[in-house]
Amino acid sequence: MQIHIHPVLGEKFTEEVTFYFNNKPLKAKKGQTVAAALMANGIRNLGTSRKFLQPRGLYCATGRCMSCFVTINGVEHVLSCMTLVDEGMKVFPSNEDPDPGSEINGS
Repeated sequence: MQIHIHPVLGEKFTEEVTFYFNNKPLKAKKGQTVAAALMANGIRNLGTSRKFLQPRGLYCATGRCMSCFVTINGVEHVLSCMTLVDEGMKVFPSNEDPDPGSEINGS
């Protein structure tokens, strides 16, 4: 469900971009967060909790609960609710702890 014409903002999200979730191409509106774009495409499961091995997804949508972590363009544990979707972005679910020794995480 998306608002196409907002009563105050007008037509804000009109330009479409293509991004990939698990290498599957999906469409999103430029200006949407990754979490909103995934939800708009029917994707609710963003990963698996490490302690109880249960599905994780969007919860607070404000960046506080850390339930919406995903891997974006090789960077692990990115908050999908705070990151804007971009053309060609590659998104994968986060199903494990980040590797602190990897080059992309600052080693």
